[in-house]
Amino acid sequence: MKKLTSFLFVLVAGLGFAQEDITYQKPPQEILDLVDFQRAPSISMDSQKEQIVFMYRNTYKTLAEISEEEMRLAGLRINPKTNISSTITYVNNIQYRKFKVNPDSHRDPVQIKGLPEDARLANFAWSPDETMMAFTHTTLTGVEVWIADFKTLTAKKLTEAKANANLGNPITWFKDGNSLLVRMLPKDKPELIDAKTALPTGPIVTVSDGSLAQNRTYQDLLKNKTDEENFDILTTSELFKVDLNGKTTLWKEKAIYRSESFSPDGNYIMISTIERPYSYIVPLGRFPVTTTIYDKNGKLVSEFDKKPLIEDLPKGFMAVQTGKRSVSWRADKPATLVYAEALDGGDPANEVEFRDEIFQIEAPFNGQPQSIAKTIGRYSGITWGNENYALLSDYWWNTRNTKTYILNPSDFSQKPQIIWDRNYQDNYSNPGSPETKRNEYGRYVLDIQNDNIFLLGDGYTDKGQFPFIDEFNLKTLKSKRLYQSNLNNKKEDINSVLDIKKGEILVRMESKNEYPNYYVRNIKSKKAPVQITNFENPFKKIENVHKEVIKYKREDGLELSGTLYLPVGYDMKKKEKLPMIMWAYPTEYKDKSSAGQTTSNPNEFTFPNYGSPIYWVTRGYVVLDDAAFPIVGEGDEQPNDTFVEQLVANAKAAIDAVDKLGYIDRNRVAVGGHSYGAFMTANLLSHSDLFAAGIARSGAYNRTLTPFGFQSEERNYWEAPEVYNTMSPFMSADKMKTPLLLIHGNDDNNSGTYTMQSERYFNALKGFGAPTRLVLLPKESHGYAAKESILHVIWEQDEWLEKYVKNKGR
Repeated sequence: MKKLTSFLFVLVAGLGFAQEDITYQKPPQEILDLVDFQRAPSISMDSQKEQIVFMYRNTYKTLAEISEEEMRLAGLRINPKTNISSTITYVNNIQYRKFKVNPDSHRDPVQIKGLPEDARLANFAWSPDETMMAFTHTTLTGVEVWIADFKTLTAKKLTEAKANANLGNPITWFKDGNSLLVRMLPKDKPELIDAKTALPTGPIVTVSDGSLAQNRTYQDLLKNKTDEENFDILTTSELFKVDLNGKTTLWKEKAIYRSESFSPDGNYIMISTIERPYSYIVPLGRFPVTTTIYDKNGKLVSEFDKKPLIEDLPKGFMAVQTGKRSVSWRADKPATLVYAEALDGGDPANEVEFRDEIFQIEAPFNGQPQSIAKTIGRYSGITWGNENYALLSDYWWNTRNTKTYILNPSDFSQKPQIIWDRNYQDNYSNPGSPETKRNEYGRYVLDIQNDNIFLLGDGYTDKGQFPFIDEFNLKTLKSKRLYQSNLNNKKEDINSVLDIKKGEILVRMESKNEYPNYYVRNIKSKKAPVQITNFENPFKKIENVHKEVIKYKREDGLELSGTLYLPVGYDMKKKEKLPMIMWAYPTEYKDKSSAGQTTSNPNEFTFPNYGSPIYWVTRGYVVLDDAAFPIVGEGDEQPNDTFVEQLVANAKAAIDAVDKLGYIDRNRVAVGGHSYGAFMTANLLSHSDLFAAGIARSGAYNRTLTPFGFQSEERNYWEAPEVYNTMSPFMSADKMKTPLLLIHGNDDNNSGTYTMQSERYFNALKGFGAPTRLVLLPKESHGYAAKESILHVIWEQDEWLEKYVKNKGR
């Protein structure tokens, strides 16, 4: 592999071709001190909250990691040498400790012994009895399967590097916990075909039969027969039964295994396989799938479902396939399958009383399916409980509506009763999520006690965030508040209920300058919470930065908010007028009430990351992060009908609000964003004179290149050409004169944000004389991963801000 020591950052076309040959740079030391930190571990707890596994990762990847060989097929990005996703982020170490509520509870975890050297661990799965955890380790040549035993605190390898993780986690535990079902590479796996040297056998022909196929703009699709053959080679597996001593037995012959799921009692397994024909216009999620049921010994029980290739769904976000979908095991029964079928032909344009019907069928799956409910919106799932209660949910995107129904699992002839009917964007009215517990089958069901369930809510209000626990009676449909956080200087999130009778709950607490940690709180006593973890703040340099959530109004009266940061040591009495960076991401709403709500909490820990602008408080800038940019379209009006006007109104309101506080020089304000935020930035610079400069990362700027919808726009270009053209900053390149820094991963994998979007937009801006700079990051996708890339991106942004914002006119 060639070393990436330097590269061309700027690509332009035509006369006046300007390039800058540059090596990777690092930002100023005050920023570098914050960027170069060690990430705290993530944690995984068992269902009883008796064990904690600490998972450590490197903060960033290296250029060498992201430069490993990669193949892009049917929406996948695969490392063909190791047979695992090339985008995966690995764990490099795991530690363990018992979860106990006592004064010594935040002691250091214990190292798991026997882990592989240079560990690259992924695909973690607790054993059924939660005494072990299976995981994969990626070597230079392939994927091994390992287990960690928490009784002995040791790890051991079960297989050679032959597991196939190209379609995701290759590990499934058998119910008895004595064996694993593992996808393995076939012994007769063919060599991959070199697409560069393979001779074509004919032209590439794609046919339209006249049916509508209005698909989004997908990336990494299959392109030819060679891609199809390589897709087969990389995704085909054999299923092996592997015991805890590493003995392997062939369990099922080779196929393209998409998923494997045991029934709650472990006696059956539902297996989905991908079939031909493939598609060149949609990714593998739309390929034909066969779902088959076997018993635990591999004997065929039922050929349950065959799903065809789906290239031609009806138009609209609520369009679905006909036939069975969302097939899953009923969590409270030994072996019962549940699935939905559309009653409107899958077409949201059809007016019907009920959109979906839900069915169940018991083992051995050859009887008549039983109808258990019909939903007004699209079915979105069931949380099972006991013989008397289950909660069913649906939603409808066009109205942002969601409904929750009570089901009686012992009598489905009873009509489901709607208990909540609400706008899912209305955070203030959210009743919370039901607490679940692990049942005798190891599945999570409603924690029901005397007809009561427990709802854990975020507690957003117009006065702040105050998380809560409600006791909700499923008979009377009345709530009783058991606990509500009243902390004014800390943020508290309720993780789970440990023992409601004792009053013990697990919470995560943090403040502006205190790193998030876990605690056990007793809601029945006044004792201080007991700390369970002890993660330290790696950003002490900015722990005293001034931070507040400011609220202000748009010209039309809509309530807005943003999180304001002032540099450390800023004298709020003198009020020196400083340059400001505003960072945002637009969100579409169907009502002003929801759009005006805030979910920002001033007590949230200040956690800078490569994507945020917080670093620049160390460089003398005021920062307005997460500025509210709602785009509202009520009734028949769609949000994007007035997208540009609302963008400008949002931006003006934000600048006016901070300017009124006396902190900024409004002539030195920058705006920035990533992805749709980049699209926002380019539009603001094109249609207003509010900003001195902009930073746009990994955006899309010409909406005619995404003609069948984008973001939350479901109309196609031919239905709303004015909307597409007006919203495209590319179409206004001749008007744009404000300095704009464009940054893009050279291998962007996100739908619609091809790297070409930034290249073409840059060419247009250069053609009309706009001050602009295009930075292309080799080997990077939609989000950036390598430390070298991230440091350079921050350096680029700092240089741009210093030149065009802080020192504007100097």
